[in-house]
Amino acid sequence: MVGAGDAPEPSPALRRAVRTYLDHLTVERGLSGNTLASYRRDLDRYLATLAARGVDDLAATTSAEIAGHVAALRDGDERHPPLSAASAARATSAVRGLHRFAVREGLATDDASRDVKPPSLPRRLPKALEVDEVLRLIESVPGDGPLELRDRALLEFLYGTGSRISEAVGAAVDDLDLEAGAVTLHGKGGRTRIVPVGGYARAALQAYLVRARPLLMAAGRGGPEVFRNARGGPLSRQSAWSILRRAATAAGLPVEGARAVSPHTLRHSYATHLLDGGADVRVVQELLGHASVTTTQVYTLVTVERLREVYATAHPRAHS
Repeated sequence: MVGAGDAPEPSPALRRAVRTYLDHLTVERGLSGNTLASYRRDLDRYLATLAARGVDDLAATTSAEIAGHVAALRDGDERHPPLSAASAARATSAVRGLHRFAVREGLATDDASRDVKPPSLPRRLPKALEVDEVLRLIESVPGDGPLELRDRALLEFLYGTGSRISEAVGAAVDDLDLEAGAVTLHGKGGRTRIVPVGGYARAALQAYLVRARPLLMAAGRGGPEVFRNARGGPLSRQSAWSILRRAATAAGLPVEGARAVSPHTLRHSYATHLLDGGADVRVVQELLGHASVTTTQVYTLVTVERLREVYATAHPRAHS
């Protein structure tokens, strides 16, 4: 067996192919830095597998070698712990993307990864709060001081727009059009979308912008972001998470375990409540900024599950 210190190095051709592919993802696809870092780690491990098997060119790779690599991701080895199904699926996606890219760029004539399937993922239904739980959460922030007004505006914004936490803290004052009841959100991959802002969120934002934000800004150096911290700087994702956690604790909602409330919980609740109210799944897809309706359709499973629960408790012949 080859020792870890004697492991063969990937060929220059393999390294060049990966570097070109990552450049493509950066420029053409606009992937985030975190996603690119994950892809780089996944592909470095894949190149090490190919080098250990004496493969020095993507064109010479076989589907059996790729399938063996995917299996090793789940099993682990002396240098790598076993990956979860989700992490192994992401790594497999990176490998398949590399091979598709190699065919498009003429680096290979055949996509050897075409028939290699990623590990199947367990179906997880998103966590969603009941409507009354959302109300308790928002109403748990007392007082009319600058920070209280900000915290209520943030919670109303997250639930009222279905925004990701990064979209909320990144929103600029110029992105808001409270008169029209809309906000421009800047999502993943540089995509933007305009979503409605409901009456409660508009009122909370108006109170914050008029009565609180100027006071917070006076302590800082200025900036376009809507939400500011106590020192006048832009509110961070971590601080926004802390605001939600405090509110959840005050409202008696869980902050630990599988049902723990997180910023994404409000996004899940937004989507679920829209579908419960009769919204079309493709409209919800646009509002959430999902590139594919398949991503949004998981929320329809939530509503079906809720219907089953109601049926099981309310129908006289639901149980034998």
